Amino acid sequence: MTTVAVIGLGAMGGRIARRFLAAGHDVVVWNRSPARADELVELGASAAATPAEAAGRSEAVATMLSDPAALAEVSEGPAGVAAGAGASTTILEMSTVGPAAVTRLAAELGPGTGLLDAPVLGSLTEAEAGSLRIFVGGADELVERWTPLLSALGSPRHVGPLGAGAAAKLVANTTLFGTLGLLGEALALADGLGLTRAATFDVLAGTPLAAQAERRRRAIESGEFPARFSLALARKDADLIAAAAEDAGVDLRLAEAARGWLADAEAAGLGERDYSALLEWILERDDA
Repeated sequence: MTTVAVIGLGAMGGRIARRFLAAGHDVVVWNRSPARADELVELGASAAATPAEAAGRSEAVATMLSDPAALAEVSEGPAGVAAGAGASTTILEMSTVGPAAVTRLAAELGPGTGLLDAPVLGSLTEAEAGSLRIFVGGADELVERWTPLLSALGSPRHVGPLGAGAAAKLVANTTLFGTLGLLGEALALADGLGLTRAATFDVLAGTPLAAQAERRRRAIESGEFPARFSLALARKDADLIAAAAEDAGVDLRLAEAARGWLADAEAAGLGERDYSALLEWILERDDA
């Protein structure tokens, strides 16, 4: 049994905390809005007043925040995670924040404090089921030590040194956003050329987009896109991809196009909807 803190109790963080509780671990929780901790406390977690307190009481600290700014806010300063973490503490950075934010976090931690970057691929259903894919970056000995804990959430995969987990998540999301944008454009082109929707899906069934087209068909036809991952967060991730590519000197033209679609859809008020509502946005542009 491990004492693990979960910092950030949004849709994903709250579910991660529940998985740790179900696995029999002692769980300490903190959230900027304290009321979000209430249900977890009823389930057996204990609440901390600050991220520093949560870190000081725990062997491992899992952070699940919305963006690099939120991570810096909870990790830095006298009340931050870094201030409370000791030489026997390991930080498990599970947010999608990119390699630069992981480097910044590492610079804040004291001597001996461990750090793994371990962002996840999957959303609410996978978090509840414990079937997330977890990309882990960091030292071999730390990965070996904390793989059993992370396995309560899904399937950890060691992808390289510190920062590699964050990099792997951006690579994965590049394919998600690019595929979604391409599917939307293919549907829009079919509409523009007069193909029926049934004929279009029949055509797509024989292409590399077959699985995504079939998966999204019901939502496209009904106009209902169940909320799993907000379009605003997808746009944030697309910005992280662009920044990382610029730092690495990599030209990502298709990814930049998908980023443009996401930014336009968010500006039009779709930010709180599921990111797959991008398909609706692209098709509405075609209708216009």
